[in-house]
Amino acid sequence: MTAEQTLAFKSVSEWVFLDQPSSLPSSAASFVVDDFGVQKALGKGGEKLVFELHTHSKFSDGFLSPLKLVERAHGNGVNVLALTDHDTMSGIPEALEAARKFGIKIIPGVEISTIFSLSTESELEEPVHILAYYSSCGPTRSEELEKFLANIRDGRFVRAKNMVSKLNMLKLPLKWEHVARIAGKGVAPGRMHVARAMLEAGYVENLKQAFARYLFDGGPAYSMGSEPLAEEAIQLICNTGGMAVLAHPWALKNPVAVIRRLKEVGLHGMEVYRSDGKLAAYSDLADAYGLLKLGGSDYHGRGGQGESELGSVNLPVLAVRDFLEVARPIWCGAIRDNLESYAEEPSDSNLARILRFGRTRIFKGGSPLSCGKDLIDRCLSLWLTNEERQNAEFDAIRLKLSNISINQAGIQVPIESI
Repeated sequence: MTAEQTLAFKSVSEWVFLDQPSSLPSSAASFVVDDFGVQKALGKGGEKLVFELHTHSKFSDGFLSPLKLVERAHGNGVNVLALTDHDTMSGIPEALEAARKFGIKIIPGVEISTIFSLSTESELEEPVHILAYYSSCGPTRSEELEKFLANIRDGRFVRAKNMVSKLNMLKLPLKWEHVARIAGKGVAPGRMHVARAMLEAGYVENLKQAFARYLFDGGPAYSMGSEPLAEEAIQLICNTGGMAVLAHPWALKNPVAVIRRLKEVGLHGMEVYRSDGKLAAYSDLADAYGLLKLGGSDYHGRGGQGESELGSVNLPVLAVRDFLEVARPIWCGAIRDNLESYAEEPSDSNLARILRFGRTRIFKGGSPLSCGKDLIDRCLSLWLTNEERQNAEFDAIRLKLSNISINQAGIQVPIESI
């Protein structure tokens, strides 16, 4: 392990085990790092840090509930899991609750469906997926982000119905009700749900065949939804305290044009690592445009040899260090903004934004909260390092909330009334 890798491992470990200090490795002596920069365990009691940054659950087109996803991740040795369902963050609370039981750190995320256009001609459009990663406190301006995602989800219903209609015209009498049943109540259907319905109806031999014959981009049953421009999505991610990362760039027809343009509007990184290693061409593109190099399994839980397993992507410790060095100041700012909004207007709705992704963890165990200051201190101790917490802005927020009482149900009461 080089000196740089040792320092990187120490820094990453401190963040991973921020709310579990007893789990922090005592030293780097139990680890080696290979030439690829990946941590490897040494002997009994050793472990490695595994980041899984691209997964899906039943809240979009995955096969597992967030609980089962987290449970499987734990079994695979994953330390940090980003749940990145398509166009929704509805599964994050369940994932966080499950992660508390297993000692896994959750990065709230979402994979946003967008369109990139080289010109005004529709044939030069192509689908582009953008991964957004947020702090434990979630996004700022959450209502704006949710409205943006809801519009995309509404379009997914129209898109899926169009796919069914096209399949019907191809003499495959698939029923819309079949697709909706597989998707589940309230879940915006995607191509995977259509493919699963086709498989169950006997129109294809496997899911891969459904995509290869009918549902691939531009295929005979493919349809677009109401996806926003990729540039708009990235700007919104940046404006709501998130990290914007280009998903599976190897699926793009015009990767250079897409990457060049999206970097101009704020793209932070791109997927480069897969379970089969680093893709040199895309690593070079990331270097050329100054983008972070990341990756994840894109796990859906469908099984079979064609799917990468949870935690199978070996992210080098230096890549994880670089990711966190960019992300943490952004996330710290988002946490500050959410807390500041509550301090300026200590309403139940602003409190709900803070507790959206962490109510159980914040209120379970420990001493009762006597005031808003205690709430802030407990939140910050779970979300930020000591160094990140020690600044004048957080001190001012604590002072503003010193006269607001918070009970264990998360309801606020003025101090003078109790």
